[in-house]
Amino acid sequence: MRRVRYDSVGGALFLEDVPVPVPGPGELLVRTAAVGVTLPVVRKVTETAEPIPLGGEIAGEVVAVGAGVSRFAVGDRVTGLCFGHGYAEAALLDEAMASPVPEGASAVEAVALVRSGLVALGALTAARPEPGGSVLVTAAASGVGHLAVQLARVHGASRVVGAVSDPAKADFVRSLGADEVVRYGDDDWGAPVDCVLDAVGGDLLGRAVAALAPGGRLVAYSSGGGTVSAYDLLVGAKSVIGFQMARIAHEQPELYEQWRLTLWRLFGEGTLTPSVHGAFPLEAAQRAHAVIEARANRGKVVLVP
Repeated sequence: MRRVRYDSVGGALFLEDVPVPVPGPGELLVRTAAVGVTLPVVRKVTETAEPIPLGGEIAGEVVAVGAGVSRFAVGDRVTGLCFGHGYAEAALLDEAMASPVPEGASAVEAVALVRSGLVALGALTAARPEPGGSVLVTAAASGVGHLAVQLARVHGASRVVGAVSDPAKADFVRSLGADEVVRYGDDDWGAPVDCVLDAVGGDLLGRAVAALAPGGRLVAYSSGGGTVSAYDLLVGAKSVIGFQMARIAHEQPELYEQWRLTLWRLFGEGTLTPSVHGAFPLEAAQRAHAVIEARANRGKVVLVP
């Protein structure tokens, strides 16, 4: 089978031919039909000291199962987070990280909706928004952000603000239901908000905290780091909360499943629509990464083996 790899930090991505992996205990072998491309994986390619397997969100058909697998069988359509080699024509998926794909949904829609949607819904839940409140979403045009904007509206926010790097993304973010769109470099981000969902971190984190109204809550779910002044939190009675989806999946599987069902319900009702910026073949993985690096995407970037 074909698989994407790279040999050095920041090096070019290329295809190699390797044997099809064999599922071990608790694993599914999935013939991939769609693979999600995310900023954390792109950052690992450019920043991690040693080359790593390119994993991430995958969707496809189960073609073999390992010992002890009970929830899925050969022929089932699944999606989930692959921690090994996911940029491939076939990949191993831990049964605990797998979710069924319902009839009527494509593999591309599943990759665009489930993992990114779980992060968006989880971060929004952690922020504890109240009906009629206000929510600001950074990276509002991203794979997670464009779903977070829609979910904030679904959860009753009376004012949704999208923050973006490029003003060319403003119309797209407004089409998702945002009332206002601000650019990271703008001097004024408008009236303070009750909640911020931050996917950027770094130097932007301080501005995101400053955008909070007194008593407001920021949920950080990015890999971008950043620091916050404890004094700024104290004087504004503000909170910063860290959110990690993998922890929910491993420690609260029933909540993970509840959120997954919620996403598919909203999708079925037409109130949550995943957007795909582009679907690239495996051999164009480098181009897909370049879109993410340039922060040029409007919605999810997907590989189609």
